[in-house]
Amino acid sequence: MTEETMEDLKKPLDKMTVKELREVALDLPEITGVHGMNKAELLAAVKKAKGIEDTPVKKTSASLGTVKTQIKNVKKLREAALKEKNVKMAAIYRRRISRLKKKSRRVA
Repeated sequence: MTEETMEDLKKPLDKMTVKELREVALDLPEITGVHGMNKAELLAAVKKAKGIEDTPVKKTSASLGTVKTQIKNVKKLREAALKEKNVKMAAIYRRRISRLKKKSRRVA
């Protein structure tokens, strides 16, 4: 293996480019037809050859109602921080509200 591919192995397989995955796959004798594969196929083949189990990422299971309730609670906290003239905490709460709104759009 070249020095470059040794560095690539330190990088997670999911983060590798197709070019890097092909280099890794070419070093594994179990995989054939490397140049005809796309990234998803390469990733699956390399993981299978190395014996890495592909565990699916668990998505957050939040309902729209719970997220909206959280937004309301954080808005109350932000209002209280603004009344106390705590600008730092108000900014933190504003960003938290923004993240929750994005989450609510994904859930809906």
